[in-house]
Amino acid sequence: MIAETFSTHSLPASQQLEAWRNWYGAIFEATSDASQDEGFVAANSNWKLNGFTLSRVSSPPNFIDRTRYLLRRNHVDHWAFTVSKRTTSDVEVRDRALEVPPGVPFLLSLGEEMHIGRRQEDERIQLLLARDSFQSIAPLLDGARGMALNTSQGVLLADYILLLERNLPSLTPEEGSRLPSAIQAMVGACLAPSVDRLVAAGRQIELTLMERVRRAVSRNLRSPLLGPDRLCREAATSRSQLYRLLEGEGGVARYIQRRRLSESFAILCDITNNFSIAAIAETLCFPDASGFSRAFRREFGMSPSEVRTTSLTGLTPLATSKEPINPGTHSFADCLRPF
Repeated sequence: MIAETFSTHSLPASQQLEAWRNWYGAIFEATSDASQDEGFVAANSNWKLNGFTLSRVSSPPNFIDRTRYLLRRNHVDHWAFTVSKRTTSDVEVRDRALEVPPGVPFLLSLGEEMHIGRRQEDERIQLLLARDSFQSIAPLLDGARGMALNTSQGVLLADYILLLERNLPSLTPEEGSRLPSAIQAMVGACLAPSVDRLVAAGRQIELTLMERVRRAVSRNLRSPLLGPDRLCREAATSRSQLYRLLEGEGGVARYIQRRRLSESFAILCDITNNFSIAAIAETLCFPDASGFSRAFRREFGMSPSEVRTTSLTGLTPLATSKEPINPGTHSFADCLRPF
């Protein structure tokens, strides 16, 4: 299997950091203490299969953020296991601070804001799992996100991720096609013992129901019939359970509206999409364009037209690399898209 690789090695030193930031820009905001003239020699190789991506990163010291703006602009919500080979990772997510030693995996969700503090020059491996491809272990993954897996099972999982890195280049397509089910079995076996100690049975049920609701909303975002009755049917839950589940989200109607607004934000950031704002509002079941614009401004602090204008004028061309990249791959975000 051939990796899709982006590298700054062949670029002038003054362009390397900006090229790296552009490569990750749709998913992460990367910053560095180094001046632009010092250069930023880094590389990212990705093995992408149906449902997961294995990513190897080699870079100088830097900081990584997944901000609220980036969540709105590109709302991928993969789970991401990270193993740093040599340095400690300082992670902040959901009001929790982690100091993760090298060799210990930690699990984050790309659907949440996060900050990874400055780490020394390092090589790290990430196993990124598409949420829709690993539904049977979704409650385990959601229960362990934001945690360092510093257990014997966690070390076993880290060894497995490093084993994948070593062996993926030599796998045949047929062998690669069997990997998603093998990874799911391995991750489930490593997470279940620790999650069982940390999460009560009620929490497991809640996570499972919330995952059902999330998928039901995603399937029906553009349907005017989306509401409590449809969610109860598709998520196989009672109305009282649904209301309790979404109470912390502001209620059922508010949760649906926020998901629709997030979808509209992503559409407006897509420079290839030429739908009018009124057409976007109608597609996402808002009663009229003016009401949509008011709700959008309340949610994001800017109007739909301002988001579209910023997207059209604020993009920086991606610097090229001499390393081979699939013609359809222009950024790290492309390595996370389904086939």
